[in-house]
Amino acid sequence: MKYTTTLCSLFLFFSILKSNAQSNVDFGIKGGLNLTFFKIQEAQFGDNIETEAGFYGGIFADIEIDETVSLQPELLYIQLNDFRFINAPIYAKFHLSDKLSFMAGPSLNYFFDFFTNKFKVRGDIATAYNITESIDIHMKFVMGFNEVAPNGLFFGAGYTF
Repeated sequence: MKYTTTLCSLFLFFSILKSNAQSNVDFGIKGGLNLTFFKIQEAQFGDNIETEAGFYGGIFADIEIDETVSLQPELLYIQLNDFRFINAPIYAKFHLSDKLSFMAGPSLNYFFDFFTNKFKVRGDIATAYNITESIDIHMKFVMGFNEVAPNGLFFGAGYTF
């Protein structure tokens, strides 16, 4: 019930924002599967990559700059078992066609309970394919800049209001 109430509240909030915003700003929600890759040391065999699967969900805005470029900030909650964090990428979004987009930019991250240094900056690259004007499927890769910042692969769908 808590999640249903939260989703309904977000839907109402973004619908109100959309009705008051200029026509060059769109708002939406997104979510999906997250695969995170941790690099650990094995005794005598070198590095071993461990993968954890989880989910993500959140909100975004798509701010049109011109016909082929927009700015897309996002705020995502990510959970992998007991590992939770907030991911806030700020994308430069390039519209390659009416259906296909490429995005790249920095990703600001706050880790709730995994690292001593809870704030990390990572880099994101992503692509999105619009199935309809309102629904897209997307994939993104998040790269940590040091060994303790895990890399991640995201597969999901989004809905634009």
